[in-house]
Amino acid sequence: MSYEMIALLMFSTMMVMMLTGQRVFGAIGFVAAVAALFLWGEGGVEMPFTAASKLMSWYPLLTLPLFVFMGYMLSESGIASDLYKMFHVWMGPLHGGLAIGTICLMVLISAMNGLSVAGMAIGATIALPEMLRRGYDKVMVTGVIQAGSSLGILVPPSVVLVLYGMIARQPVSDLWLAGAIPGLMLATMFVVYIVVRCRLQPELGPVLPKEERQMPLGEKLALLKAGILPLLIFVFMTGFFVAGVTSLVESSAVGATAAMLAALFRKRLTFKVLETTIRQTLGISCMFMWIILAALAFGAVFDGLGAVKAIESLFLEKWGLSPWEILILMQLSYIVMGMFLDDTAMLVIVAPLYIPLVISLGFNPIWYGVLYTITVQVAYMTPPFGYNLFLMKAMAPPEISLVDIYRSVIPFVLIMIFALVIVMSFPEIALWLPEYVKG
Repeated sequence: MSYEMIALLMFSTMMVMMLTGQRVFGAIGFVAAVAALFLWGEGGVEMPFTAASKLMSWYPLLTLPLFVFMGYMLSESGIASDLYKMFHVWMGPLHGGLAIGTICLMVLISAMNGLSVAGMAIGATIALPEMLRRGYDKVMVTGVIQAGSSLGILVPPSVVLVLYGMIARQPVSDLWLAGAIPGLMLATMFVVYIVVRCRLQPELGPVLPKEERQMPLGEKLALLKAGILPLLIFVFMTGFFVAGVTSLVESSAVGATAAMLAALFRKRLTFKVLETTIRQTLGISCMFMWIILAALAFGAVFDGLGAVKAIESLFLEKWGLSPWEILILMQLSYIVMGMFLDDTAMLVIVAPLYIPLVISLGFNPIWYGVLYTITVQVAYMTPPFGYNLFLMKAMAPPEISLVDIYRSVIPFVLIMIFALVIVMSFPEIALWLPEYVKG
């Protein structure tokens, strides 16, 4: 059997296993281990063992549980709810103000957590009922929460970029810095869309009633305190890192410690909050470690097969595609896969092929990491089986149908595609900040 056929058989077997409902790491790791044994006999057992050793000795991986802990601590202690109350009062006088405040909340949640699921949960449980109760259009606000929560995988500290950095062997710090400006650019585009849409159709986002907005200036200023603690945590965490005072791992430890101190300062650090935070952190961290382990083993088999060279030969020599045509084809494949798989599964399946190919074509792997993440955001909200679509359906009230959810994402998907084209056309949008910090 040719190496190309072996690679195709591995991919098809893995996809069939995933369609049966197997866990991502189980399907990928099983295919990698069995393929290694069939190809190299007893020597194949060294591949998963070497992958495990590489995973356990990868020092930056310590950032993963620390950042996840920080995000859940701020969420479970109610600090995220305080943030929304602040935006609720200050943005209420504007048409679409609560939707704008929701996007701002999502950016802050993203900067505290690094996962889209956390933003979705907070948006659907805190922001969505408030906006619906005040007469906001259900289709628009459903799209706002889905689009805003997707920022969690782009704005640092993004857990998805940690996974990409591990598989691509690229510095996580550079990837986070590269994702910052595109993430803020996307959030700004969402806000501009909401402002323009509500200016043209004021009934979609009515202003808050006067009785809710009329409060003494002192009380309004007191509400701003809700944003001070998360802002201080983010400034300390990233400021020390950018200034070179702390390393990446030390910055994550600063963030986790600061989140605990913030909960203690607000007198909300109870045993129940601590237990829930630790349990959720352990579950998320273990899931990602198993996925990374499976990805490393799968990638090792592909390296041994020479599948990367075969794909490169197919695109460049047999099909005669240009590097940019290959890059666009890759992005389209992510969107198609995103209709059926989540971001980690997509990355693990194609990263062993795509990332070496991107480097061989002369593209910057840090820049490509940002392109991958924005494309995953699009895939998250692409019908029929986008990841965020079903998360929203599970959390939304009964009056919001699946058709409403599908309709709600259309303008935001178009905005994301536009942002993707901009970052592809002007790579410095992603690369300027890492280069500036490096000096």
